[in-house]
Amino acid sequence: MQAIFPGVSGTTPERRSDCPISCALDLLGDRWTMLVVRDLFLGRRYFEEFLASPEGIATNILSDRLKMLMSHGLVEKQPDEADRRRFIYKLTTRGKSLWKVLRPLTRWSLENIPGTRILPEARIS
Repeated sequence: MQAIFPGVSGTTPERRSDCPISCALDLLGDRWTMLVVRDLFLGRRYFEEFLASPEGIATNILSDRLKMLMSHGLVEKQPDEADRRRFIYKLTTRGKSLWKVLRPLTRWSLENIPGTRILPEARIS
């Protein structure tokens, strides 16, 4: 078996196959990861901002998902210049490319899952 991104150590399982959908799900397909990515697109940058999301992610799960996303080059963590005790999380270029996945997934959900709606803070063009 191979790593998801060869040459990048990560905390996700190794590939189950070379199928692109399987590989993407191995990396992003758990219950929380894409919600953390969504929150980064919404402008959330601090750990406590992610915790305030309506889905109610636990601190240990959030910490694990951020570490995994960083280890795969999708998110970077930097000290906050205004308060060096805090850290800012940002999408990398690779992470920003996930918008190409989130946008059509959002459209599909709105069209096919009754009761879904775009949250007011999620107005991203």
